[in-house]
Order: sequence, then structure tokens, then C-alpha cells
Amino acid sequence: METRKLGKTGKNVGVVGFGAWQIGASWGEVSEDAALDALRAAVDGGVTFIDTADVYGDGRSERLVGQLLKERPGLTVATKMGRRVAQVPEAYNPDNFRAWNDRSRENLGVDTIDLVQLHCPPPAVYSFDAVFDDLDAMVQEGRIAAYGVSVETCAEALAAIERPNVASVQIILNAFRHKPLEEVLPAAQKAGVGIIARVPLASGLLSGKFSAATEFAADDHRNFNRHGASFDVGETFSGVDYETGLAAVERIRKLVPEGMTMAQFALRWILDQPGVSVVIPGARNAAQADGNAAAAAAAPLSAETHAAVRAVYADLIRPQVHHRW
Repeated sequence: METRKLGKTGKNVGVVGFGAWQIGASWGEVSEDAALDALRAAVDGGVTFIDTADVYGDGRSERLVGQLLKERPGLTVATKMGRRVAQVPEAYNPDNFRAWNDRSRENLGVDTIDLVQLHCPPPAVYSFDAVFDDLDAMVQEGRIAAYGVSVETCAEALAAIERPNVASVQIILNAFRHKPLEEVLPAAQKAGVGIIARVPLASGLLSGKFSAATEFAADDHRNFNRHGASFDVGETFSGVDYETGLAAVERIRKLVPEGMTMAQFALRWILDQPGVSVVIPGARNAAQADGNAAAAAAAPLSAETHAAVRAVYADLIRPQVHHRW
């Protein structure tokens, strides 16, 4: 698999990674065996970067990744912290950071975590020098090798990029979210900050497998968070209403080259964007993980195809999302 430098971490990682939210919680039931099969298949397909968070299944995702690390040492693992408490700026303090970090290190079975990211913190946190000073101290203590930020908005991404020791920014980027292409990716490239593209398939919409008749389990965020009842609505279908998303998918489906799945097309679209370090699709099983990893070997899309995707975005998606995130 092609590798790219992950910003200021100093590590090169495969361009397709593994997003481990699905194997933690909020995507319907995924058994431990299926989760581990998906992780192993991803690594067999060339994946070297795995992204998780302490809140995914209240540590379940981290523990599963920790099991994998015992079998497959040498992977680059990122986790996130901050969403297990009330989202108030004062929660982002040294004592909490170390408590959260201790728990994650135990879950993962490591002394030093490759990359720890603040998990979509309150906007005020980006202006607190003390927060970033303390993250620097945690690097010096050997708790973490590098740190970054996962963000909801482009404004938050730009604020994070201005911090000199932020190694990476994780942001929603997909065929339904084009705004980061305007300022965030160029700014990250200039600063040497890695870009981790999350929610790459728009919660599965861009896999092309859903229809108006598709039903999601009660414990699946694609059911309970469609209107932002539990967390930012932009995390579910990238903030696009389901019916509009389905209409956009049908237009994009016509652009997919023969021999490529729609999910692979969606991942390749992201990998074609200058400044992207790694894309992190999730997977519920080995077959999905295999298919995602294969997107790395696909040829870049043509200029005409990229123009056609931009047209779909302009016609159907932009009015719903561009001004919000």
C-alpha cells in the first residue's frame, strides 16, 4: 500500500487506515470475533494506521485494538480523549488528561501512545495555551509520542493548525463535505500538519448500499442521531438529510468506473485530494475491511470525474452543509 507522512508524527502510514468506531459502539451489534476479523483483514490488506477513541464502547474499541497489537506489533495507533465527560472547557485540565491517558494506555496495552487527539473539544479550548502546554508536557513525560485534534468545523481545524506542536488534524472530508478543501488542507500542507479524513463514506451512504427502505438498529447512530439528539448531527450522514443523500448517491453511482465499488470510489476521491495523509473508513467485518484497503491500489480519478462530483455537491449537498461546518 502507498504510504504518506502523517504530519509531525514523523511516521509514514498506509493511505487507507482503519476507523475503529464501528467496532466499539453506536453502529448496531458487532461481535468481538467479527471486530477482530475486520482488524486482521485490514492489516493483511496493508493498513498500518488505526484510529480509535476512549469513548467508543466506553473502551471496548481500544481494548480490541490492544488485542490486535499483541498479534501485530509495529502498527501506528491513534486514540482520542475528552468525550467521556460533560463538554465544558474546564474539563480539559492536567488531572483529567492524565487519568484519560492512563486508561487508554491500559486498554491498548502500551506505555506510549503514538498519537492522542482531543476529541472534538468545546471551541473555547483551542484558545487555551495551557491545554497545549500540558499536551507538550505529556509528550515529554513519554505518555504520548505526538498529539493532534479531531474537529467538527473548518474554523476549529484552522485554529488547531496554528498551534506549533499539533501533529495532525482529523476532520470530516468526503464527497458530501468539500469545505475543508478550500482552506484547511492548504493550511495543513503549509504547516506540515497531517490530515486524517474521517467519516469518509458519510456513515455508509457513499457505499451505495442503502435505500429508502433500509432500517437501522435502535442502537445505531444512523437511527438515533439523525437530528443530532446525542452528538453533532454532522457525524451522521455528514449532516445531509437521508433522502437528499440517497439522491446524490444515485448521481455519483453513474461516475464509478467498472471494477470499482462505490465505497472504493468514495475513498479514492478523498485520497486524490492534496494534503490528505490517511483516510479512516470503518468496517464491521473482514469483507468490508478488505474492500476498503483495496481502494489504495485504485488509479486516481480523472479530472472530469472530480468535476462531476463537485457538480453533485453544488447542486444537492452544499446548501445543507457548507455554511454549518
